[in-house]
Amino acid sequence: PEKIIRQEGFAMSKLQTRSCCSGGDCCPPAQESKQVVIDFLYLDLSVCQRCQGADQNLSEALEEVTKVLSSAGYVVQVNRIHMATKELAIQYEFLSSPTIRVNGQDIVLEVTESTCQDCGDLCGDSVDCRSWVYEGREYAEPPKAMIIASILKRVFGGEAVVAQPKEPYVLPENLKLFFEGLETAKRQ
Repeated sequence: PEKIIRQEGFAMSKLQTRSCCSGGDCCPPAQESKQVVIDFLYLDLSVCQRCQGADQNLSEALEEVTKVLSSAGYVVQVNRIHMATKELAIQYEFLSSPTIRVNGQDIVLEVTESTCQDCGDLCGDSVDCRSWVYEGREYAEPPKAMIIASILKRVFGGEAVVAQPKEPYVLPENLKLFFEGLETAKRQ
């Protein structure tokens, strides 16, 4: 039997571990579902159009990809995490806003950035936020097709991720400026 769970508005199935027969050996026990964790890390959803667009495209991508993942026995957990403080950014080793991670890994291997007027206005300084390169073009928001392809590659192994020696995390200068600007704006 299947139990339907809801998270972030998506219906997903979770197979239970008991067999379909009451104590008999007529069929093998169902397997526990595998989990896919999607983290969406962002600086601002109230003003920043780049973060808003990324959030919208992620939601649309999840509407489509969750059906495929559920059919393959996966349960999708979505965490939307507001990087409201420098401490949170350090805790999550946040490099640029917005960021989408699948099972702890960024959906793209290289971080590119461009000027973000909205976040600059929030903190009173010039700030660069994430841009997304997909199929040779640069976008201010990750395209839905890119998100879907990246999730499927991460889950089904179509994209090998080579573990690099991990260097100690240092909060990027760009984010230091953003958080310092927010603190200054709060005091005024």
